[in-house]
Amino acid sequence: MDGHAWYRVARVHLQAYDPGWPLRYAEEAELLTRTLRDAVVAVEHIGSTSVPGLAAKPVIDILAAVRNFGDLPTVVELLGGIGYIYTPESEADDPSRRVFRKGPDDLTRLRTHHLHVTEHRSHYWRRLVAFRDHLRAHPEEAAAYLRLKRDLADRHAADPGRYTRDKRDFVRELERKAGV
Repeated sequence: MDGHAWYRVARVHLQAYDPGWPLRYAEEAELLTRTLRDAVVAVEHIGSTSVPGLAAKPVIDILAAVRNFGDLPTVVELLGGIGYIYTPESEADDPSRRVFRKGPDDLTRLRTHHLHVTEHRSHYWRRLVAFRDHLRAHPEEAAAYLRLKRDLADRHAADPGRYTRDKRDFVRELERKAGV
């Protein structure tokens, strides 16, 4: 049996913006920086929880830059020590990142954190930071993004993969507008 066939994925549920999200990010960023020490170059809060006023799935998305992926076995081990699970299957659509999840063992519940690790100054890094910054600077586009997310959450609550895939064109267009 497939290692993941026995669980039901968490449903897509958007929550009103929580002003505590930046604090949760800051606490986790400090833990990541302390844990990864010299392996990490920079850490950023990304995703919808990083955009003031934007409703989101209550999962803190974090972007961490490492010098290179040569130290990945050490990074995986260190992150495992603070509750992160490496999910290489999440890299199929973008091999320039490594993905880790943290949260409850019950996989029908949302994770608390998603950690995207990429190499310092990579295109992936620039894309995610530019997208976040664009949403922060353009409230009308953040509002359009929220309308799309709500529509997709209503239609695909039981299919998080479809929810994410169906946002892709909108996200790519905003990345283009942001100059990435």
